[in-house]
Amino acid sequence: MVRTTSIRATSIDGLILIERRLHADDRGTLDRLFDDEEIGRLLPGFRASQVNHSITTRRGTVRGMHYQTPPNADAKVVTCLRGRVFDVAVDVRYGSETFLQWHAEVLEPGKNRSVVIPEGFAHGFQALTDECELLYVHGVPYHAEAEAGLRPNDPALEIGWPEPPLLMSKRDMTHPLVTADWQGVRG
Repeated sequence: MVRTTSIRATSIDGLILIERRLHADDRGTLDRLFDDEEIGRLLPGFRASQVNHSITTRRGTVRGMHYQTPPNADAKVVTCLRGRVFDVAVDVRYGSETFLQWHAEVLEPGKNRSVVIPEGFAHGFQALTDECELLYVHGVPYHAEAEAGLRPNDPALEIGWPEPPLLMSKRDMTHPLVTADWQGVRG
């Protein structure tokens, strides 16, 4: 049976990395990408309501930093199915001790890792190879009226992208810059 072999807290409270153990035999492997009971222990009350699959074709592309505002704040579990990505979460929780700090993990299929991102975090990634595929299990469906984001190259965030960003959407490039009086997202 596939079980999570480790649950690792990151430097930002609530942001968690899980590493899964593959079941392997002569036929191949099985990897349980999502386990409702395990995620429920990490994110009490989480209910998978939407699963998204993204394909990013060009290395260097940056997608993000997206989040949804309350009452449609979104928790998610992110897994890389193909390629290699630099996956980033930024704490945007009002009053958090780690407000505007970011944490990144390199995700790729052979490492069997997923990032568990609670509500109150902006999320994005940079493709480190061509043809990257990510699977997102979301706790709430997408609500256009709740959509928000941070600019991936905002100097206030100082995200250390491993490569110069090659391609970003117009929407991501035009999110407002963080100002000194921005207080984040209230839960």
